[in-house]
Amino acid sequence: MLRVTKLTDYATVVLVALAEAPGRVHSAAELAERSRLEAPTVAKVLKPLAHAGLVESFRGSNGGYRLARPAAEIPLKAVVEAIEGPLNMTECSGEHSSCEHEAHCGVQTHWRRINDVIADALGGITLADMLPPSAARKSIPLQLAAAGG
Repeated sequence: MLRVTKLTDYATVVLVALAEAPGRVHSAAELAERSRLEAPTVAKVLKPLAHAGLVESFRGSNGGYRLARPAAEIPLKAVVEAIEGPLNMTECSGEHSSCEHEAHCGVQTHWRRINDVIADALGGITLADMLPPSAARKSIPLQLAAAGG
């Protein structure tokens, strides 16, 4: 079965909570409450998300986290790679394979094609696409909303 890890799933939930109120700084405790996750789990996912440049962190009494760029500019592929590393379906589907069977393997090309399809799918869906409908409307810039778009 192919599936992302729980931490990647949780990272997406935390990022959606941030995207529901873009531009605002949220404490880790508030994000834990909003996402209904344990505070240590939220802290655990925020660190690699910040390291990957998906969230910004602020220190101090009014510190916390916010999205580093608009939700529409954050593809799910970036989220997966921030938590799990480069997307590789198999050992040989990445750029730097260390598989001892690679030289005589007949399926490597096919796994790379599959890897590319999945990477393209994750790259084509953004954090904005993951927002609930009511929150997605809130994240539309005012000039677009006023113009009917």
